[in-house]
Amino acid sequence: SIAILLYLARKFKTPDHWYPSDLQKRARVDEYLSWQHVNIRGKGSKLFLTKVLLPLLTGQPLSPEKLEGVTEELNVVLKQFEEKFLQDKPFIAGSEISLADLVALVELMQPVGAGYDLFEERPKLAEWRRRVEGAVGKQLFQEAHEGILNIKNL
Repeated sequence: SIAILLYLARKFKTPDHWYPSDLQKRARVDEYLSWQHVNIRGKGSKLFLTKVLLPLLTGQPLSPEKLEGVTEELNVVLKQFEEKFLQDKPFIAGSEISLADLVALVELMQPVGAGYDLFEERPKLAEWRRRVEGAVGKQLFQEAHEGILNIKNL
């Protein structure tokens, strides 16, 4: 949960960029962490549930119309994410990675695991993903997302 991430960042005195002491940068991180629950997480999880879990549980594929509606909802929040949070910065809070970037990318990997490559036609989002992966290390990133990226093998 977000509360646990913030607690751990404070308790273990992580490097400042994860949860910045600068009030403006911290406000950007907090703003994103509050916004993402019903937006990126809500719409990304909905696509994942609709495209992967429901058909798995029911044995029935989702109607194309329903899937299109869920995908469009996600596309709306992805546009908001790019315009409001990424803007022209390398990361959400500025020039360094933060907890906001980690949380954002983890949530976006659910639709990717469901077979929806939301980075394909969004160069700004794809570049941001590459920066986040580079900051945490490509191998660690792949290891952390191995389960979700292989979910369709169920």
